[in-house]
Amino acid sequence: MALSNFNPDDLLQGWSEEKYSPLHSEKTFAQCIREAFNIPSSDDYVYRAQGETTLDITQRAIAGKRAHNLHGWYHDDEGKPIEPQYPTTEEITAYTTLFDPSINLPKALNGYKSNSKAHTIRSQVSNHLHARFHNTTTGLLPSKKPRHHTNPYFTLWTYSCHELEWAGPLPSTTHTKISHHILPVFYHHFGCIVPSYAALSTIAKLAQPLKPSKDPVLPILDIGSGNGYWTFMLRQFPVSDISQGAKPLDVRAVDNQLSEYRVTWIPDTINVDGKAYLEKHVNGGRGCVLLLVYPQATGDFTAGVLRAFKGDTIVVAGTQNGNGFTGFRDQGVDEWVEGHLKAFELVVRMPLPSFAGKDEALFVFRRKVGGE
Repeated sequence: MALSNFNPDDLLQGWSEEKYSPLHSEKTFAQCIREAFNIPSSDDYVYRAQGETTLDITQRAIAGKRAHNLHGWYHDDEGKPIEPQYPTTEEITAYTTLFDPSINLPKALNGYKSNSKAHTIRSQVSNHLHARFHNTTTGLLPSKKPRHHTNPYFTLWTYSCHELEWAGPLPSTTHTKISHHILPVFYHHFGCIVPSYAALSTIAKLAQPLKPSKDPVLPILDIGSGNGYWTFMLRQFPVSDISQGAKPLDVRAVDNQLSEYRVTWIPDTINVDGKAYLEKHVNGGRGCVLLLVYPQATGDFTAGVLRAFKGDTIVVAGTQNGNGFTGFRDQGVDEWVEGHLKAFELVVRMPLPSFAGKDEALFVFRRKVGGE
């Protein structure tokens, strides 16, 4: 059953790596989840997402380490292990550090690539991420600056990378067939994809008006918001990081609530079909930013919402390879937009923290000048 006594504000205020990360607390993953979310040890809730598990089963799978190929992420296009098959601890840290709040992502990606040694997993990951990175904007991504940003999902994702021996995606990750028991737990407690500081900052900037002293902030429409973690993190985002005069965000979560989650992060999800919401409540989304987080690839949800949106800015967080997990089964969301929404152009594609065996990114599309 869903957790009725969960208070997201209390968790965020009391969150620390020393209390809730197995990397720093000497506690197990299951114990950290139970303590963070006030779950009793007798709990036997079944987490469902590409498989079924419980916290106890997940902990046993973690203890099994590489048994049954549970860490078999690095392979060729036919699924055969590559050499080296497993990354070093230093390679894992180098990958997770790319998403540190203090870095400038474009420069960090360049340094990550230039400092990679040949014939290593890091060199292959860096080549892939560097090739996929795309940014035609100026000043949209955050600059390098000392920052602290509390993000429980990012903390536990970092742990999972070390635990599962994951140092980032390769082109062959498209063909990865396996996953791990940790993933359904993440899905139910936080959602399908980790919001990085750079991603949240980018969305927050996109919502700021062109004339701060006169115009209101652009509403962010988080359609298909799930359990609301991205909405919650955006509402908590320190907009003063953007500029001294940045306006507080207006984030609206819209979801038909058909999917089950163990945890709900916000109390005010608008329970309605996303396309209907655009057409009936916000004038097609004119003057808004559309946010789609891990949009489903089945049915006509993604295409229907994208076609119905009449605003100028679209943000999608989802897969950047051909595994068909988000958006569309047969092509990437950037390919689909290029072929079907001629008025929009891709201005940013940047990596997001990817769970083991996944390859995730944030896409930003802007309406072209004169685009209808």
